[in-house]
Amino acid sequence: MLKNYLWIFLISMVPLIELRGAIPVSQALSLPLLPAYIICIIGNMIPVPVIYLFARRFLEWGQNKPAVGGICRFFLVKGKRAGEKMQEKAGRGLYIALFLFVGIPLPGTGAWTGTLAASLLDMNGKKTIASVLAGVLLAGIIMMSVSLLVKAGIISAATGF
Repeated sequence: MLKNYLWIFLISMVPLIELRGAIPVSQALSLPLLPAYIICIIGNMIPVPVIYLFARRFLEWGQNKPAVGGICRFFLVKGKRAGEKMQEKAGRGLYIALFLFVGIPLPGTGAWTGTLAASLLDMNGKKTIASVLAGVLLAGIIMMSVSLLVKAGIISAATGF
C-alpha cells in the first residue's frame, strides 16, 4: 500500500501529468479517497516554489546550451505564451485567471505551466503560490469526481446494474 502512495506522489510531481494523472491512478489502485487526494496535492505542490524561484533562470541560462537548448526554448515560449494569454484575458483579475488556468484540468494547463507563466510575468510569489494551490485543489476535486464516476460506471457495467 505504501508503494502505491509513493507511486501517486511521484506521478503528481511529473510535469504535464501532475495530479490530473495521479488521481485516476489512485482510484484504479483502489486507494482511499481522502488520503490519495491529499498525497496528490502535496506531490503536485512541492515543485511549485522551486519552479517559481528557479525555472525562469534555468531556462534563460539553458536556451543557448547545446544539450538542453531546445527544451529550454520550448518551455520559455510555452510559459510566455500561456502567461500573455492569461494576462490578456484576465486584466486585473490575473490571480483569479491563474487559479482557473491551473484548476480546470485541460491539456497543457496545471501547476507547472501556471507557475512558470507567473514567474515569466514577474507575478507576486506568495499570491502565485496561493492561486496555484487553490487551482490544484479545484483540479483535484474535478479529477476525483470524474474518476469516481468512471469507476462507478465500470462497476455498474460489470455487474449489470
